[in-house]
Amino acid sequence: MSHSERQTVSSGSPYEGVIGFARAVRLGRTIAVSGTAPLGPDGKTVAPGDAAAQARRCLEIIQAALEQLGADLSTVIRTRIFLTRAEDWEQVGHVHGEFFGPVRPASTMVQVARLLDPQWLVEIEADALLPEKEL
Repeated sequence: MSHSERQTVSSGSPYEGVIGFARAVRLGRTIAVSGTAPLGPDGKTVAPGDAAAQARRCLEIIQAALEQLGADLSTVIRTRIFLTRAEDWEQVGHVHGEFFGPVRPASTMVQVARLLDPQWLVEIEADALLPEKEL
């Protein structure tokens, strides 16, 4: 793949077409995964009230998007975690640790006033960098 060849993937989120974004974009070795909300395959919020379960769903969606672009969680170099309740940081952090283990990407966790849907307690973004041999 040349550096100028752009690939995108969709997760089927009902928001992608409305807002005009892709779940993830790969350009060369770089992959950016958009803010990922805890949506099930039916487009409905997963586990209302359970930040850990919502974080798990967000990371599952991120993992699937990475795999569609030839990457995996080991290539993630940065995550951004948005929480609507600061007190959920530890349980969400624990789920993040389960998914990334020794990869330990750079990460930021912040509290926001709210997310697009008031049932969402967490939204996660990720950036990945493929090894040079993947080009």
